[in-house]
Amino acid sequence: MLMTMVPMRNWFQNPPFLLGLAAGLIAFAVQSGELGSADTQHRLQSTHAFWTSEPPVFPEEYPEFGVHGRGGSLQSWYGMGQSLLMLPADVLGTWVEQLPAFADYNGNDPSVRNIIVSYSTNIFLSVLSALVCFRFLTQLNFAVEQAVAGVLALLLLTSHFHYTQNLMENNYICLLTLTGLSYQYEWLRNGRRRALLIGSGAFGLNLLTRLTTGMDLLAGALFLLLVLWFEGVRGQALWNRFRGYIATALPVYAIFGLIDRLYQYYRFGSFFNTYVSVVARETLKRHPNWPVNYPFETPFHIGFFGALFAPEKSIFLFDPLLILMILLAAVAWRRFTGVVKAYAITGFLLLLAYICFYARYTVWSGDSAWGDRYVSTSVELAALLALPLLLRHHSELGKLVWNTGVALLALSALVQAASVAFWLSLEIYQIKIFGHPTFVIALRLENIVAFALGKVDAWGLGTHAMTEDPWDYVHVTTWNFLPFLLKRTGEAPLWVVNLAFMVWIAGLAALASTLLRLCKVLAQLNQFNYRVNNEAGKQALPPVG
Repeated sequence: MLMTMVPMRNWFQNPPFLLGLAAGLIAFAVQSGELGSADTQHRLQSTHAFWTSEPPVFPEEYPEFGVHGRGGSLQSWYGMGQSLLMLPADVLGTWVEQLPAFADYNGNDPSVRNIIVSYSTNIFLSVLSALVCFRFLTQLNFAVEQAVAGVLALLLLTSHFHYTQNLMENNYICLLTLTGLSYQYEWLRNGRRRALLIGSGAFGLNLLTRLTTGMDLLAGALFLLLVLWFEGVRGQALWNRFRGYIATALPVYAIFGLIDRLYQYYRFGSFFNTYVSVVARETLKRHPNWPVNYPFETPFHIGFFGALFAPEKSIFLFDPLLILMILLAAVAWRRFTGVVKAYAITGFLLLLAYICFYARYTVWSGDSAWGDRYVSTSVELAALLALPLLLRHHSELGKLVWNTGVALLALSALVQAASVAFWLSLEIYQIKIFGHPTFVIALRLENIVAFALGKVDAWGLGTHAMTEDPWDYVHVTTWNFLPFLLKRTGEAPLWVVNLAFMVWIAGLAALASTLLRLCKVLAQLNQFNYRVNNEAGKQALPPVG
């Protein structure tokens, strides 16, 4: 018994363990039991089709969703990455849903299968993201407390928090990109080929999720190149490192590219096109009067400046931490280390690339989503170093920059907390009534206050007229957390609802306890480091007299 207790005590003195535990509890606390969007529901159906006899697309869903593939079969138009990610949870959820205990509940929303898929997958992604992010920040030579702060900022102060509740592709892409950056950077430092294989594999998996993540792959190579450049590596030495990188990474990318092409051939009978071209061809047959360059018919300036400044999608409104990163880069660039400069340049170029690529897309804004979901992951990556850098350089920046940073952190916390309060479709329905433009963040805050005070109809927020779908109406008129949703739908037994509330509250208490424990461990670590440095300083003093 003693042998098992000692490691447990050590775990609760270990910042990465506490950070991973906090990440899991954060994900647990914000789940609604729903997948969050129709896109993810469609991807889950593709998951189901992998191992059952069900089709990836049901006939009644066409033409709103789906496209005809080989032999006239209806196929999903998404990549296979997220569907593969959800496969274990789907198998487990399907088995649990068929148990006799759920016979009376089966067929209701949120379904048992969706609850299991959303909880298990989001918690898994959150924990791994926290650990990989911590690993990467410490690799960039941030102190432990700065790295911990950076991880918590990613999890709680960026749109990563919203997508922890709503299971879209974003957080999976973020995890794989961070993994690719971390392990490829490890290879750059110690030359271990295994690390380069792992990093390249992560970037390759991203290609199966969304082909545009090829930009993340290129960003990984650019990051390594810039690190070497800032460290003065030139000529033959630079070429040798580049040749070693290509020799290992390129075959890995080719393997994942081949898997994607085989999946494309299986669905649509061609190795050389993408689902975008297939969808465009079929859509234009149904709508011959639409622009011939569909789905890239949007004027570039609309999508480009919309991503930056549109009140419904602006990256600065939905991720204020990005403003802090820009501010720090402007005032403290000379103080940045070479590797931090390399990462900052890479992050901003990746963000610019995503904005430019999707600027002409027919739904450049990400359509039915909180913020601009196509670029939000690159925003998170660009803003990743904001809080660690603020903590590292706070004594050199002056009160104005520090106070501005604190204000932006508080604003980020407010925005991200608001993002999970209701289902994302609430403001989308309201915009159809109120019209454009609408400041979505302000509208969400108004909805929270109105709902809390029971003033929704009195304030003219129009929830009674938003949708004819009864399930959507139920969903947008309650807090978007599983216990509240179960209570609102009224389909689960009362004891189940009460149990859900007790478990949820216990989870919140455990999260608070874990964060407090983490703060205490970091304080102890700081005191230990101070004593060590102080002793080292005394030993370095010259003898008196």
